[in-house]
Order: sequence, then structure tokens, then C-alpha cells
Amino acid sequence: MPFPGDTLPSLTVHSPSTIHNNQTLPLHHDPQFPHAQELDELSPAGQRHKRSPSASTEKADTQHLLAADSSDESEEDTENSMGTKSRRPRSKEPKSSASTTGGENGHANGSMNHNVEYRRKNASLESPAITANLMARESFTLDDHVPRTPTMNNHGFFQLPMQDRRNFGLLVLLYFLQGVPMGLATGSVPFLLKPHMSYGALGVFSLASYPYSLKLLWSPVVDAVWSPKVGRRKSWIMPIQMMSGFGMIWLGSRVKQMMVTAGENDGAGIWGFTGWWFFLVFMCATQDIAVDGWALTLLTPGNISYASTAQTVGLTAGQFMSYTVFLAFNSPDFANKWFRKTPLEEGVMTLGGYLTFWGWAYIIVTLGLAFLKKEEKTKNEDGIWDVYKVMWGVLKLKNIQTIIIIHLIAKIGFQANDGVTNLKLIDKGFSQEDLALTVLIDFPFEIGLGYYAGKWSTTYTPMRLWCWGFVGRLIAAVLAQITVIIFPSNGVDTWYLLVVIAEHIFSTFTNTVMFVAISAFHARIADPVIGGTYMTLLATVSNLGGTFPRYFVLKLVDAFTVATCIPPASDYKLPSTLRGPLVTESFSCAASKAKDMCIQGGGVCDISRDGYYVMNIVCVIIGVVTFWGYIKPAAIKLQALPLRAWRIAEGSV
Repeated sequence: MPFPGDTLPSLTVHSPSTIHNNQTLPLHHDPQFPHAQELDELSPAGQRHKRSPSASTEKADTQHLLAADSSDESEEDTENSMGTKSRRPRSKEPKSSASTTGGENGHANGSMNHNVEYRRKNASLESPAITANLMARESFTLDDHVPRTPTMNNHGFFQLPMQDRRNFGLLVLLYFLQGVPMGLATGSVPFLLKPHMSYGALGVFSLASYPYSLKLLWSPVVDAVWSPKVGRRKSWIMPIQMMSGFGMIWLGSRVKQMMVTAGENDGAGIWGFTGWWFFLVFMCATQDIAVDGWALTLLTPGNISYASTAQTVGLTAGQFMSYTVFLAFNSPDFANKWFRKTPLEEGVMTLGGYLTFWGWAYIIVTLGLAFLKKEEKTKNEDGIWDVYKVMWGVLKLKNIQTIIIIHLIAKIGFQANDGVTNLKLIDKGFSQEDLALTVLIDFPFEIGLGYYAGKWSTTYTPMRLWCWGFVGRLIAAVLAQITVIIFPSNGVDTWYLLVVIAEHIFSTFTNTVMFVAISAFHARIADPVIGGTYMTLLATVSNLGGTFPRYFVLKLVDAFTVATCIPPASDYKLPSTLRGPLVTESFSCAASKAKDMCIQGGGVCDISRDGYYVMNIVCVIIGVVTFWGYIKPAAIKLQALPLRAWRIAEGSV
């Protein structure tokens, strides 16, 4: 049950004064008012006037209007849980039909199949844009009852209508497909590159994830251009998935050699390799725009919070598949231990084979979507420039500017933990197999707790839940640093592995709580009138807050690290397993490649100052100061705002 302060989707209030200003519309005759003749002879100013030849028609109109005004009086000005006034729009037809009323805002008459139209504040029904939006729907009709203001449901998954459950499954599948290449680009590939590159070079590769943070630039194109025959969202999802599928197949056939080239000359070739992954992530980001917009209409308004749950489950599962499962089966040690009698130098899965498999999976799912799922067809309403103007209008909203600032600074406190901790564990000797086992154990907790986090976001106010996750994530960053500090000198044993698993579960849990909560908040405040553009704007700035600091944090980890390679003593007996040229003089071994050269040449890399510790402490301090100084008060204030505070007034763009 929603608590006071929740921001719930609802129809915007119709001002009584505006209703009466629009009572001159022609209406049907309604014979149930015996005193209509006397009322009909009154002018709008209350004076009697001479009846014209068309007085009988005007009489009927006035009778019907007063009947509607009277019959709906008891339904006006009910308070919803977030404090905004809402009511059922006045009906001017017999109960078997429903028509629209002119005023500050319009409303849609649709079937109970999630065709409630949310209106912008001050949007008049006489507006061509509003009228076109309503009448463009394939299911548009004047024969259904006017739906009441939707309220948020607190249902379990199996209590949802069957259509909502099926659409929920479709959303999970589409988000899962996005998670597959994202899990590779942000997880597995950096781990495969780490032994041959510095943190700075990996910072360059992190730029491959930037399309998710820049998709706002082209989201209006996705929102405004589509084929009416195919469907507004399928027009983008299907070709994008086909291109992604063929791109993954092509990349899979060449990725092994491309990784070798990327690692040459101390990572000088990383830019070209990053470019190809940038393209693949760009495809996923464009698909995400369409899926986010589709999610707002696939689920009924009362169950819209399940859109964030579908996103969490789908993306998490896809990233788990490409991060945990792939890393485990890509590890030669893991494969030789569990699946082979004769040891080999490669794992069960290779990066090339994995990309090829999922490339074909993309193509198959796209064909199934084309033939098995029908999207409600609409007509093109706005041009691209119109959507950009609407987006600019959204950006001018004071509350949107506040949440943008929150998103841009909120994730700074976690950057060192999110981007460096696991890599630092690998540096210290934590095996890829142990890391894969850690994330494997963490996965069911993440999925299960992600589901409950979605339910919590319908019980508690999302931004308050997000604040709780924020504090937990700061604590997780401190615990992660302690975990790295106590790394056993004699190697990983059972107790330390359990410590790492526990720390990882807590860290990912707090991350999931924040993600689900903010996604639920975005879904509640977004205006479906402008489709995916509103959701994309919010998601873009949220992603940007997590990506733009990482490049600099990784660079600064290298900059703050001070390490010297100490050559072996003159009487040191060189091992027979020496794999590189003998180290004869000291040099800096802060970079991973220099550290490998030092160890392979018989030297010892002595780290006098670890840049990871410095940057993690700096990030946590920034997080603490910004959270209690600005983020928490602003977030709680935004949560308490009514829905109309997030809408664009007509004529303001």
C-alpha cells in the first residue's frame, strides 16, 4: 500500500471553472430534467433572452450538461495517496458510452487494456496534438466507459492479469538481450584485458559504455520516427536487434586477433578495439530507448512498477550470463577441473564462440517478435523537431534539473569500488575461477532480492528506499577496501573466499535496491504522452552519473600508485622458470604490464602507495558529504511532489 508522499500516476485535475467555460459544445438531448426550459432561457450571465429558432437544441444541450454536472458532483476532488486531486471526468453520454470534455486537460476513452491516456497539465482537448494522439490509437472508441483514475496495485506477480504477465515476460526477454553484450563490455572483456594493460588503458575501454549515457541525444528520433504498419516500438527494436546479431557474429570471428592488437605497445591499440564495442553498445542503447517506451504501455497503469522489476531481472540475468557464467567457462582452470580429463589451455567457452552464439540468438528472437507479437498501431503525431522541443521543455522543469544534479553526483562515492575492487583482487592473486564462483553464488540473491526490492518500491516511497540503498552502498565500499587489505599473504583459503562472497552479496544487493527504486520512481513520474523520451532522459543522466567519473577514477588510480621494481640480489639463484629478461635495475611497476615484466624478470614489485586505497577513500568522503549535504534532502523533497509538478504546461515549449 502506498504511503503518503508516493508519486503515483493519475489523471490531471480538471478545473471546475474551466469546465464551465467550455459548456457551449453541442450535446445530445437528455429528457430527464423537467426544469430545463426555465434554465434554457437564461444566458451565461444569468439574464433571460429571446429564444432563437434553434432554442430547442440549446435547451437539450443545457439540460444534458446540468445533468452531467450534477451526477458527477459526488465523484469530484478525491484525494489520492500523493496529495493531488483527481476525479472521474464528467460523462455527458448515457452510461453505455463516454465522450471527452474540454478543459485544461483531456483524457482518453479506451478499453480496459491499459489504454488510459495521461495528459500534460493545461493540455486542452481542443489542442490538435491531444486530439491526434487520442484518435491515432487503433483501439480509439467513444463507446466505452470513462476509466477512473488509475491507482498503483500492490499485487504479487501471479495476481497480475494474464496479459500483464505475458508482457512482463516479453520485457524480461528484451532486457535480457541488452544485458548480454553489456555484461561483456563492462565486465568480462576488461578482465580479459587486465593482465596486459594498465588501469588507464582500461579507462579508455570504459568509453565503450558511453552510448548508454548519451542516448538522450538521439532518443527523440526513436520516439518520433516509426512505421505505422510495423508499430511504434517494433519499428526500432527489430532492425536494431538484427544489426546487433550480425554485428556480434562478425565480431566473434575476429575478436581474438583484435584483443592481441589492442594489447600491443602498452595498450596503444585499445582505441580501435573500443570503437567496435562502442558500436555494439550503441545498438543496445538505441534498443533500450524503444523498450523503455514500450514498457509504459505494455503493462496496465496500476502495475507499471513491474516495468522496473522486468528491467532489473532481465538486465541482471543477461549481465550474469555474460559476466559470471562466461568468465567461469572461459577459465581454463575451471574447465580442466570440472569438465576435462586432459588439461587444455582454453576454457569451454571462448569469447568468439560466445559472441557468435548470441548473435544468432538475437536474430531468432527478432524473427519471433516480428511474427508472434502484434503492437497496437498508431499514426505519426510529432516530427523530430517537435520531440526535441518537448525534451527541451522537460529539461527546463526545475524538478528535472534537480534530479539531474542528483544523478550526476550520486555515484561518485561508489566509483572506485565498482570499477577497481574486483580488478585489484585479481592483481593480488584472486583467481578468475574464484571470482566466477563468487558472482555465481551472488546471482540468486541478486535476482531474488531484486524482485523484493521491486515490491518494496510499491510499499515504501521509492526515493526513501533509494536513500537507504545509497547509505548501504557507501558502507559496502568501505567493506570492500577492508576485504582487499586483509588479502592472505599465503593465498586464498576458504574463510577469505567466504568473506569475499559475503562482501560481494552485500554490495550488489545495495546496488540493486538503488537501481530498482530509482527505476520505479522514473516510471511513476514519466509522462507517457511523450513516450520513451521522458524515461530515456531520466535513465540517461542516471547512467551518465555512473560512467563519466569512471574514466577519471581509473586514470587517477594509476597516477596515485607508487610502485618500484626491485631487481634480484647478485647472489640470488635465478629460477629455471624465468619467463622474461632478467631485471638488473629498478623501474616503476605501477602499470600492469610493467609489473608483469618485473615479476617475469625475477624482480619484486614493491607497492609503497596503492592508488586504489587513496581513490576509494576520496570517493567515499565525497559520497558522504554530498549525500547528507544535498542529495538526501533534495530526493525526499522530490518524492513528495505531486505528479503535475513533472508535467509540461502547454505553450511552454
